Amino acid sequence: MSHGDINPAAVPLVGNDVQGDDRWISQHYRFLLDCKDKEPDVLFVGDSMVQLLQQYEIWQELFSPLHALNFGIGGDTTCNVLWRLQNGELENIKPKVIVLWIGTNNHGNTVEEVAGGVMAIVKVVNSLQPQAKVIVMGLMPRGERPNPLREKNERINQLLRVWLPRLPGVQLLDVDSGFVHSDGLISRHDMFDFLHLTAAGYAKVCRPLHELIMQLLEETPEEKQVTLA
Repeated sequence: MSHGDINPAAVPLVGNDVQGDDRWISQHYRFLLDCKDKEPDVLFVGDSMVQLLQQYEIWQELFSPLHALNFGIGGDTTCNVLWRLQNGELENIKPKVIVLWIGTNNHGNTVEEVAGGVMAIVKVVNSLQPQAKVIVMGLMPRGERPNPLREKNERINQLLRVWLPRLPGVQLLDVDSGFVHSDGLISRHDMFDFLHLTAAGYAKVCRPLHELIMQLLEETPEEKQVTLA
């Protein structure tokens, strides 16, 4: 992608109502109500990897006590998340930590475009929620056996490792270690469809994520002021 070109993965888009029941926009409106009714310290935003997390006990164990909100919609791309965040899902709230997990559904985009789309989202978050620390979750390996999409996700992660440090208050959390075995296979015990996580798979991801969130929550403004002084 040459300099000055528009990145198609960084263009805000309403979710495609594939089945004709308006579920995508209905979920967006529900999130807007949550913004008015709740005061989260932690906000999760992303696709089905975020959405399904709320259905497992580990959400109640680790994240509900942190007053977390889950703004995940299955099938979302970077474009859909951009649209949502620019259309009210960051209003009326002031989270301390925002967790972003997105990109694996950007099938029509190149590696560079997807990484650029993630960067565009982080820039929107930095603009609308400057107080928030941002955790970008690395994309997971996918498919039972080695395949082009798995390779693509790893290349996206490689780019994000280089690009994300250019932005303030953000870090990448790689959580894919241990999912791909020495023979190149992924176990159904970790990913029931070789994409979405089981309870055991989420445990592997969420415990280091929770540890990082707790570290960031403990970095209060008061402590920063003392350090700077």
